[in-house]
Amino acid sequence: MKARYKELLDKSIAAMVSAIEVYNKPDFRYREEIFTIIAVNAWELACKAYILKISGNKLTSLYLYEKRKKKDGTLSKKKTKKIGRSGNPVTHSLEYSIVRIEELKGKPLSHALKANITSLLELRDNAIHFYNRGFLFAKRLQELGSATLKNYVQALNEWFKVDLSKYSFYLMPVSFFADYSFVEGIVLNKEEKNFLNFLDILERETPDSGPYDLTINVNIRFMKSKTSDAIKMQLAKGEGIPTIQLTEEQIREKYPWDYEELTKRMKERYKDFKITKRFHELKTAILGDDRYARTRYLDPAKPQSGKKVFYNPNILSYFDKYYNK
Repeated sequence: MKARYKELLDKSIAAMVSAIEVYNKPDFRYREEIFTIIAVNAWELACKAYILKISGNKLTSLYLYEKRKKKDGTLSKKKTKKIGRSGNPVTHSLEYSIVRIEELKGKPLSHALKANITSLLELRDNAIHFYNRGFLFAKRLQELGSATLKNYVQALNEWFKVDLSKYSFYLMPVSFFADYSFVEGIVLNKEEKNFLNFLDILERETPDSGPYDLTINVNIRFMKSKTSDAIKMQLAKGEGIPTIQLTEEQIREKYPWDYEELTKRMKERYKDFKITKRFHELKTAILGDDRYARTRYLDPAKPQSGKKVFYNPNILSYFDKYYNK
């Protein structure tokens, strides 16, 4: 028979997996709110499971106690279990469970972890007032949700030594759910503005350190596609086509290695690598492939000017076919 805390832990994991499945459905109009509601439930079960584990599986460690009114109207000195409408004992809230864990551990939990859970609770409490009309709002909620999953995996590993690698703990990108071939300006309602401001303030007050996060930044990237229904974009000028211009910082971020760094990484990765004619032939063969390399000219308007090639780390997957790790 499983220990009580393990039963709660199993239910917690099942709840979080369900939250992810709901969010990742191709067509689900209330995804962010439902994800948040179930994710909060998963966190509450996980925290209570941890309290049970630390407290020797005593269910009384989860109960809410109160002073009852006596017949004369005064409060009793002794506290008794608070009973709900169904007659069952009332258990502590998620917020109190976090406080209780800190008391039992004798040290505070990560500030970022608590800020992330606080944001989830705020969104859960106001879910009925939200209207997901704006891309910005959906993006911010995904940043919050992505951090929630990362924190959840980290906490369960620390608290229970549970490996969740068999589950797909990720949220589909927001661009997967909507047609952004045409994006119009949308004015956020008061509730949306208040929540986003609340999240911005928490981010400014939360130190960026440790294994936990309040939010995780979501970047939107454009990639080449040959499908007929892909949104048309180009890096050069074109009539009737949106123009995307990459900054120098973005180019260097995508292609961070020069020749020296590339050969250094290859020596570390392959046991049979040597800088030979064969290596240069293999490298030259993919210089025109933007997945692996980009040539930067001293004067972009003059291809005959001085140039230097920079490489994307993905180039190692290409060389994996020719060298032994």
